[in-house]
This record gives sequence, C-alpha cells and structure tokens, in this order.
Amino acid sequence: MNNKLKGTGTAIVTPFHKEGNIDFNAFEGLIEYQINNGINYLVFMGTTGESVTLNQDERNAVINMAVEIVNGRVPVVIGMGGNNTQRIVNTIKTTDFEGIDAILSVSPYYNKPPQKGIFLHYKTIAGVSPVPVIIYNVPSRTGSNISAETTLKLAREVSNIVAVKEASRDLVQAAKIIRDRPDGFLVISGDDVTALPFMALGGDGVISVIANALPAEFSSMISLCLNNEFEAARRISYKLIDIIDSIYAEGSPSGVKGLLELKGLCQNVVRLPLVKANKALQNQMAQLLEKL
Repeated sequence: MNNKLKGTGTAIVTPFHKEGNIDFNAFEGLIEYQINNGINYLVFMGTTGESVTLNQDERNAVINMAVEIVNGRVPVVIGMGGNNTQRIVNTIKTTDFEGIDAILSVSPYYNKPPQKGIFLHYKTIAGVSPVPVIIYNVPSRTGSNISAETTLKLAREVSNIVAVKEASRDLVQAAKIIRDRPDGFLVISGDDVTALPFMALGGDGVISVIANALPAEFSSMISLCLNNEFEAARRISYKLIDIIDSIYAEGSPSGVKGLLELKGLCQNVVRLPLVKANKALQNQMAQLLEKL
C-alpha cells in the first residue's frame, strides 16, 4: 500500500451549484481530469473538500460516488478526523470501506491535547481502522503541533499508521521525521509552496491543493523530485510559486475554486463561513494562468 501513496495526491474540492447543493457532474469531471493528468491518488472529504460544512448524507454521497467513478484506477483516501476520539471510532465502525484504501486523519483541533493525548488518539483510531491511517499535522488550522517525537513513536509502535501528512511548514521537523522514521513509513508534504525543499530532504510526495487545477504540472514536478532531477523540478516550481500564492490569498478552497472556474471545471461557489474568491483575485489568477 505504501508505495501507492508516493508522488502526488490531490485534496479534491467538492463542487457546488450556485444554489449551494453539490454539483455531481462537475465532481465526476474533476476526478477524470485528475486521473487523465497523472495524479497518483485522490483524497476526498478533507479540508479542501469543505467536509465540515457537509452533512452526513452529503459526505456519504460524495464518498460513494468517488469510489464508483475512480473504480480502482488510483488509490482513494478519505478524510476522517476530529477532536472527539470516540465519535471517530464510531464513524469508522459504521463505514463501508470497500474501494477505500486509507484514512487521512487530522490531529485534534480546538481542545489542544498534550502529546500523550495525540498519541493515544491516533493509536485508538488505528486500532479499529480496517485500512491504513495517515496522520495529518496542520498546526495553522488545529492550534497544536504533533512533535517529531510523537509522529515517530506512532510510526514505530502502531503498525496500521503508515504515513504522515506534514503541513507544519517546519522543514527542520520534517527532516527529523524523515531521518529517523522506520522503513516503509512515508513522509508526505501538506504544503504546496514548500513541496520542493520538502522533497529535497527525502520526502515521499505531496497531498496538494493546486493540483486540483494544475495536476499535470504539479505531479510532473514531484515526479522529477522523486527521480532526483531537482534542476528540472526547480524550473517548474518557480513557474508555479505565484499562482500557488494566489490560491491562498482569500482562504482555501475559495482560491482554488476561483481558479477551477477559470478552467471550466467547477463554479466559484463555497459554503459559509467561507466566501468566494473575488473578481480582482480571479483576474490576477487569469493573468498567471496565461503566463503558464
């Protein structure tokens, strides 16, 4: 399984109609666009998929359709995390995992657990999960960091935990995890901007937001990094820096949905409390797209 999660995974957006309901036609088109442009695997129901504003029926519908459309062509990863350990355990126990290859589980947010609590949280989840678990460390959103020591302890002691999505932007922390990890444990970047230096440290790939709109370009850069062709990868990275910056200017996934609308892949619609990318930002993105 681990090698299937190397390279570029796209954190897929959930397209909406102007009225706010899910646009399943655009969703199918986006999945095909990803697979046809060389993405290695797909991640659904993460932050970028606005999972926190979808009800349970909507989440189930998205997951079921994703599994059906992908049809085994690439691995499918499902976001399943939160700050209530028992609720996640209950959700896992009542989920049909047919066609799902792994769980991406964000570290508990808001209640700011100590490192021991984070360790026991993940150990408990992994203990009931029928598929491998990817830890997701994103301190800018959760309010707490998973230390390198905690990640490594989980990697060594919990066999069902196979990877970490490290989105702390702390390259020293990433380097420590990469240096000291057990064999087979993957260290995946969760940040598009620092993806190239992360890969240079020995990272295994990226779970990307910009890849929604630019899957061929971004996955090419990551493939070059995996082949130690960093000079060619740098050339792509420098071209992408400005457009990656632009998609975070007004929050994510607002920015990338604005870019996807320019590419005709989905409408520029998000659910509150997010608001859609404004016209000035879209115009800037259009100019950056032309440069590419």
